[in-house]
Amino acid sequence: MDQDDISQYIEFLVKSSVPSFMVEFRDHSNNGPIGDLKMVSIIDRLNDGLSAVYTFYAPEAGQSFGTFNVLWQIEQAHAWGLNYLYLGYWIKDCRKMSYKTRFHPSELLIDEKWQAVNFTK
Repeated sequence: MDQDDISQYIEFLVKSSVPSFMVEFRDHSNNGPIGDLKMVSIIDRLNDGLSAVYTFYAPEAGQSFGTFNVLWQIEQAHAWGLNYLYLGYWIKDCRKMSYKTRFHPSELLIDEKWQAVNFTK
């Protein structure tokens, strides 16, 4: 997504064949009822789970917004009686996505089949 335009944005984040929603995470400690926007997550609700479509957040040192977001989505899936959370794309050599490997059990879609993986090896 290095040469985005409006049509790519619409195809990726707006058009969906399943119910989608956007969640804002705000810090209310400094800015009253509005709060400072820290993270936004766009999520699809599937029949069997939630799918993390896209998440963006403030790059603050010492924060773990990605991890917090996954934990929140696990809790939300559980509250809705859903069995799975799909964490979306993962690029092995992308340091910013490494937090996804800390959640177990994990599966990757490889050759169109879900396969169990152990990231600790």
